[in-house]
Amino acid sequence: QLQLVESGGGLVQPGGSLRLSCTISGDTLYNYGIAWFRQAPGKEREGVSCVAGDGITTVFLPSVKGRFSTSRDHAKSTVFLQMNNLRAEDTAVYFCAAEPGMFRECSASSTTFHSWGRGTQVTVSS
Repeated sequence: QLQLVESGGGLVQPGGSLRLSCTISGDTLYNYGIAWFRQAPGKEREGVSCVAGDGITTVFLPSVKGRFSTSRDHAKSTVFLQMNNLRAEDTAVYFCAAEPGMFRECSASSTTFHSWGRGTQVTVSS
């Protein structure tokens, strides 16, 4: 069974950067689309970005385009979310999720993904 573990969250000042990691075990990254979602208090979970099995990355959320990027390291079985120029509105719990068969493009819908990590808290505050 695929397992996902997020790390790298924390408290950062506005304008700062964080890099989140999502490490999988139980299979290879090539077989999955791996997506990042986030959920702020009182709000719905929203898709942030994704990397498909063939390595194509997509940023879904307009508010993070140009600031966030996704990459992966097969040797480490890890997908990264690099977050720059963070804003207070980026504060949320960030989750990674995986779904097999997403070889060329990913879905931004949380209902598409069946394997989830537990999340990591990101707080942007001065």
